[in-house]
Amino acid sequence: MGGSADRPRTRLGVVGWPVAHSLSPAMQNAGLEAVGLADWRYQRLPIPPELFDETVAALPEASFRGVNVTIPHKHAALALATDPSPRALAIGAANTLIFEGDGRIRADNTDAPGLIAALPFSAAGRTALVLGAGGSARAAVWALIDAGAREVRVWNRTPARARELCAELGGKPVVGAEAADLLVNCTSVGLVPSQEPFKPLPVDADDVTSYECVVDLVYRDTETPLVQAARARRVPVVGGRELLVRQGVLSFEMFTGRAAPIEVMRRAAGAR
Repeated sequence: MGGSADRPRTRLGVVGWPVAHSLSPAMQNAGLEAVGLADWRYQRLPIPPELFDETVAALPEASFRGVNVTIPHKHAALALATDPSPRALAIGAANTLIFEGDGRIRADNTDAPGLIAALPFSAAGRTALVLGAGGSARAAVWALIDAGAREVRVWNRTPARARELCAELGGKPVVGAEAADLLVNCTSVGLVPSQEPFKPLPVDADDVTSYECVVDLVYRDTETPLVQAARARRVPVVGGRELLVRQGVLSFEMFTGRAAPIEVMRRAAGAR
């Protein structure tokens, strides 16, 4: 037994190193089932950096329609694409690859519009402090500026990296925390529980009241200390799982051409 009828006709996945923690398979498979794409499957694809290019290039032959891309491959994904979107090019990173039948690879970045969609208010005319200067921070800074933010400040514990990001994308490098309408944590602080949960961020629990909304890209089994601090002080929060859902919904629609069942995907990701 085990003929072709037992194998999914179309495959999707998330590429990362590591990737075992990803909630994308649960979220995306729930969405696929909800829209009736029973013969589609979404899976984790742990690929080390040295094998990224050759492995991803071979995926279309293995029935893959596309993949999401996470750490540390977002820059490599953009470089591999034959048809990158203007948004991905401007950010300098891609988190979504779509394989076309003629050998072309389209690339986009759904992190940026996903952030804007998740905010409880319009970014236009607002101020923001972005913590970090990696790929996620690049997407956040670009997204906020593109959405019309009045000023986007960027902090990184290596100040030179913040200056470099702002020189490329815009924004204002800062060496400490400043009050703003929006705080966006794009660092990995909070991913692993520790006795000093805010180190080395330039904010602590009491500082969150200096912002109208706190966004934390980190997601884990329990809420991060930053999110807990904001909730305890009644500051509106956008957590990492909600951001995962928002960018995943956009990728889902690119992969399938179907409207994404966002509430189904949100429940599967455990977002609230």
